[in-house]
Amino acid sequence: MIPIRLPFPDIGPNIFAFELFGREIALRWYAMAYIVGIIIGWIIVIRLVKQASLWPDNKAPMTGEQVSDLVTWIILGVVLGGRLGFVFFYQPAYYLANPAEILQVWQGGMSFHGGALGVLIAGLAFCWKNKLRPLQVGDAIAVATPPALFLGRCANFINAELWGRPTDLPWAVVFPGDAAQACATVETLCARHPSQLYEAILEGLVLCAVLFWLGLRRGWFKTPGALIGAFLVGYGTARFFVEFFRQPDAHFTSELNPLGYAWQLGEFGITMGQFLSSPMILVGLLIIWAARRRQVA
Repeated sequence: MIPIRLPFPDIGPNIFAFELFGREIALRWYAMAYIVGIIIGWIIVIRLVKQASLWPDNKAPMTGEQVSDLVTWIILGVVLGGRLGFVFFYQPAYYLANPAEILQVWQGGMSFHGGALGVLIAGLAFCWKNKLRPLQVGDAIAVATPPALFLGRCANFINAELWGRPTDLPWAVVFPGDAAQACATVETLCARHPSQLYEAILEGLVLCAVLFWLGLRRGWFKTPGALIGAFLVGYGTARFFVEFFRQPDAHFTSELNPLGYAWQLGEFGITMGQFLSSPMILVGLLIIWAARRRQVA
């Protein structure tokens, strides 16, 4: 029986492109995902802070004007943290040898875990500057983040990057470019898991639904920090799971390590994504436990 292979959609990485003064000007799907994701997140937080009854003592953690100011800080945290996270978590040796390329964000290479650290630092700094309660602000940011993750992973799929491991499942996709070339080096099909879409569904749609249900239906906004913890647990679990189907970065794979484990002991190993997601899950559970205990006390 010949397995079904889904052809990769002919979309292209650019929404539009034109030449101006001898240089190509283009708007990429990945950039649009960031822009639209941030706008959706801003709208969500604005709507949340307008509903004072959601929050402890029926008082929203910040004003609409402060939300708009926070967006600028978040953008800086995402871009700087995401880029530096990719540099130091995934390819430190390469960028130490080529430091000029660290700032070339347009060449690709962003880390969610680095971006999350960047947002954490930026958010804490913003709260300190404006004398806001960081746990409540963090809860609002956590609920507003999954739509951006969904769009970002869809953009990864359109760009044919971060593809999955080879498979013969009916929904396997034949990715072009490097994915096809990598398949040609092994005795397997050139059809792969669309792991970007797995992440879009789990990290985006499912996590968004869970956080909104906890916040709006279960009253978790009144327990400062609980939704931050739920986000960390949800994202960390989803990413850890999808790593079983996602192709590791090329610099982690070799003949002795074909599965791309970052750390391996005998037959057991974990990828870099699983290694970085594990503390997120543990910290998230600890934050939820502390938040619920504080509420009971």
